[in-house]
Amino acid sequence: MATEEIKREYEELVKTIKHHMDLYYNQDTPEISDYEYDQLMQRLKAIERENPELVTKDSPSQIIGGTAKREAGVKITHNVPMLSIEDVFNTGDVAAFVNKVHGRHPGAVFSVEQKIDGLSMSLRYNRDESDGKLHLTMAETRGDGLIGEDVTANALVIPDVKKTLDLPYEYLELRGEVYMSHDDFEAFNEEQEKAGKKLAANPRNLAAGTLRQLDPEVTRSRGLKMFVFNVQDGPDEIKASHVKGMEILEKAGVRCVFHKACESAEEVIDAINIIGEMRNDLDFDLDGAVVKVDNTAWRDDFPAGSKYSSGHIAYKYPPEERVIEMDEILVDVGRTGKLTFTGSFHDAETGKPARLCGTSVSRATLHNQDYITDMKIGIGGHYKLFKSGEIIPKLNGCVKEPSVVFEAPKTCPVCGSHLVREEDTADIRCINPNCPAQVTRTIAYFVSRDAMNIMGLGDTLIDALVSEGYLKSYADIYHLRDHRDELIEKGLIGKEKNTDKLLAEIEKSKENDPVRLLTGLAIRNVGKSTAREIMKHFDDLSDLERVTVDGFMSLPDIGQTTAQDLYEFFHDEKNTAIIEEMKSLGLNMKAIKDADASDKLAGMTIVVTGTLPTLGRKEAEELIVKNGGKASGSVSKKTSLVLAGEAAGSKLTKANELGIKVIDEAEFLNMLK
Repeated sequence: MATEEIKREYEELVKTIKHHMDLYYNQDTPEISDYEYDQLMQRLKAIERENPELVTKDSPSQIIGGTAKREAGVKITHNVPMLSIEDVFNTGDVAAFVNKVHGRHPGAVFSVEQKIDGLSMSLRYNRDESDGKLHLTMAETRGDGLIGEDVTANALVIPDVKKTLDLPYEYLELRGEVYMSHDDFEAFNEEQEKAGKKLAANPRNLAAGTLRQLDPEVTRSRGLKMFVFNVQDGPDEIKASHVKGMEILEKAGVRCVFHKACESAEEVIDAINIIGEMRNDLDFDLDGAVVKVDNTAWRDDFPAGSKYSSGHIAYKYPPEERVIEMDEILVDVGRTGKLTFTGSFHDAETGKPARLCGTSVSRATLHNQDYITDMKIGIGGHYKLFKSGEIIPKLNGCVKEPSVVFEAPKTCPVCGSHLVREEDTADIRCINPNCPAQVTRTIAYFVSRDAMNIMGLGDTLIDALVSEGYLKSYADIYHLRDHRDELIEKGLIGKEKNTDKLLAEIEKSKENDPVRLLTGLAIRNVGKSTAREIMKHFDDLSDLERVTVDGFMSLPDIGQTTAQDLYEFFHDEKNTAIIEEMKSLGLNMKAIKDADASDKLAGMTIVVTGTLPTLGRKEAEELIVKNGGKASGSVSKKTSLVLAGEAAGSKLTKANELGIKVIDEAEFLNMLK
């Protein structure tokens, strides 16, 4: 019989776990890590084993945490319950499960698979007599395991979801995991941060929220992906053996989760270790490894309770997470005036930089004041640190609160001017246009390789020239020749030879294509590719001063935000005065039209990867742009073609996964004839 103390602990555990279940499954806003949740659940189960009289039907150990959300879709009763999988946390438990199965079925085979950290979804296919193929007729989320949500409209815009299957069955139901890649997740958060909006906590939460969107176009835009990991229902040919079923699906073009057939406990554990070693190289998060009895008819011989699928276990890898102590919060001013925050810390246990995924980490981005406040970040506070996607260090919750939560300064840390928080955003900016921090970074960007490409004018020299009062704007760069003798005397650039060499580079830059000049102006949301697209439609950079917001929006790939930024820049008197000054100083404003240019690749986005037989990568990209195409550095659903050479690597793999056409150099050059 449980003591009063145990009862109180148990009741508190039930309450706490249900709270976190709701946050994870229904709100997509977890407050604790998977590891912490698992620890709570393990303690609950241990109490229940010792005190079975405490267990009720609604105990967290007996139910699935999700509920179907009415606002996100119509409720659907599952044909086959979508249950959870019982977790184990050490290889001894894995071996015990395998040996238990072999004790009853000596010849049993197991499938060991990646457990993707995403949102479970099942797909129903029915035979259409018009073409004899299976057609997707229903997609549903897991919900509470018995009732889920109809998300068919959203499933149809996920590229990995097959709309039809050329298989000779009357009915087929598949289950898989919908997830978001690290690249798509980081791209989403970058856009959110630019807009001053709330950041998504992790790819799983964002994938879950995206799949439940009411607007399929939002789902389409965020790039969800899916792996199938189970045949829920269908004929014995595809259902009786799990591994054979996966093979049939893969041949039919279905993207199935990585799986490996194993016979012994040693092979199963080796496969778990192999999957564990993959984690650093994957573009998505894993939640563990799943071990399944291959013969589906034998699974019911090994029940795990009403909440869990029979004949399955899930091995959970230990988390790579450290507790750090915050030493300092660094405030910087970007070239647009926006304040940035960086946390400097040490490992609370070792006193050294934290070791995560084989690297030492002592700093992490703190995003904005809202993030700092929500996370209760301050000097002396202790925080959990992990690597998002095994790459980017991020804080994951407060362990010990600081005596004081950090607050952003009221004045600019560089120039002392008043700071302003932008309306409806989390951004805090210095509004002094002559702030040295902004001048230095803006000029550094102006002379950079992607912009005016003035060799020899580096950050240190720019800082010195700004401090001495020689540089207050871009145009001042071209006045440096007027101070030649003075600069040589002060030795700011160097002796006569180095000074003249830099002044010659500055003069040479006046001849640059205005695409470089437009890039260098550092207009928000206007990088070199956008600048190149804009100047395709104008003969003179000065013409932009007469373009309206609607006029900018009529250009390809220019949206409302970028159009507004362009309009405001070219209708600001200070900016137009600087442009006119640079024009008077002899900078080229006239667009250079290439006589050999064409529109043969117009509307196409092409990624170059690997080593080409005769063309360098930069040379190939220049040909793409010259012929009206867009050269991109990453493969996505928007990519039209991938130009691949030897050792193409992950970009080629991703292109094949997305079904994007891959061409070689010969085919590419033939397209330009």
